[in-house]
Amino acid sequence: MTAISLRAFALTLPAAALFLSSCATVSPESKVRAGLIEAGLSPRMASCMAERMVDRLSLVQLRRVQSLASIRNSHIGDLTVDRFLYKLRALEDPEIFAVTSKAAVACALLD
Repeated sequence: MTAISLRAFALTLPAAALFLSSCATVSPESKVRAGLIEAGLSPRMASCMAERMVDRLSLVQLRRVQSLASIRNSHIGDLTVDRFLYKLRALEDPEIFAVTSKAAVACALLD
């Protein structure tokens, strides 16, 4: 290899590594969306809500919301937004409830 091609390779290696690492990570929004879908919300509603929630809640709060995915196992059919908000209130975090309920209302009006 020539000095120029070695230099070009050395310059592109960090960019390639960054690109590959970004492919391996999953965004908080996609995790929240998946959790909401798993909880029983429709994919459209989950996508809309996740987009609004990720910028307003901390990662810890988002994980707590995502933990509600387990409630679907005890219900047949899709989870209604009302029922989801009821379960959300049980987390006893007013900020989570406020942000999520506002997202739910906004997304329901858009639907």
